[in-house]
Amino acid sequence: MSRTRTERLVNLVICLLSTRRFLTAAQIAATVPGYEHDPEDPRDHEAFQRKFERDKAELRELGVPLETGLASAFDTESGYRIAHREYALPDIPLEPDEAAAVGIAARLWQHAGLAAAASSGLAKLRAAGVEVDPQATLGMEPVMTVDPAFGPLTAAARARRAVTFSYRVPEVDEPSTRRLQPWGVVCWQGRWYVVGHDRDRRATRCFRLSRIVGAVRPVGTEGAFTPPENVDLISHVARWSGPVERNGRATVLVQPGRAAGLRRLAIETVPGPDGDRLTIPYSDVEWLASRLVGYGAEVRADGPPELRDAVIQQLKEVVARHERVRPAVLR
Repeated sequence: MSRTRTERLVNLVICLLSTRRFLTAAQIAATVPGYEHDPEDPRDHEAFQRKFERDKAELRELGVPLETGLASAFDTESGYRIAHREYALPDIPLEPDEAAAVGIAARLWQHAGLAAAASSGLAKLRAAGVEVDPQATLGMEPVMTVDPAFGPLTAAARARRAVTFSYRVPEVDEPSTRRLQPWGVVCWQGRWYVVGHDRDRRATRCFRLSRIVGAVRPVGTEGAFTPPENVDLISHVARWSGPVERNGRATVLVQPGRAAGLRRLAIETVPGPDGDRLTIPYSDVEWLASRLVGYGAEVRADGPPELRDAVIQQLKEVVARHERVRPAVLR
């Protein structure tokens, strides 16, 4: 299935989940990105109908409970909706590594470009007078993101297109320019890495995304290289990075009964009147800051100062991203 069709199907599901009334094909066409067409043009409208029929069949094959019915007794055209009770998942207890995987998927949502399109579709529904259920798509547009280089590097890896970027290592003050054929991006011990063929060193190299300075720039054409078959990116990163020494000690205040993931990392927990004070060992202040920001108001970083500064900086970046996304949602 192409990425364009996948995005259209996801937005169709969000549209149908966001209201409990039946939506006609015309309302769906005016709301869901990917269905734009001229209904007065017979050929254009017929193409839309074929596309919509294929998508309905695809959703039903995937097990999505798509219902057909009339919105009211006065309507003459049937509409569509998704049966909430049949589609909703029960509560699922997750282990820490499983919860981390879900968190990664949520972060990928924003980079996939789906969140703004889906939000725009819901705004169109409201403008058309269709009541939207605010609970149906909670979490649809998470604001937590991975490193800025994540999107360009994953896109380049999919397109098999070389990139260039500036990279800073701790022992060198000035960043150096790297040229890479990226094979993929992976997470290892809480950090994101890109693995690929370094064109200057003519060897496999790993680069930590948080050390990339400025923009990642694609160069050359798509399909310019072929990654090795069955390459194990994690193994490359593990050999390159070596063991992680957690020499730092962070003091974090956590509300009672909250932030279970952070509590598992703590080597000491001291209850207090304002919450539980955790002592958490760490090696990478940016990684720990991103974990704390993910818990929102449930936690507070008390020290050391480098951790507090990193948390404040990441919160500022979250606000800035929200400001950039907001105009697209309101259009």
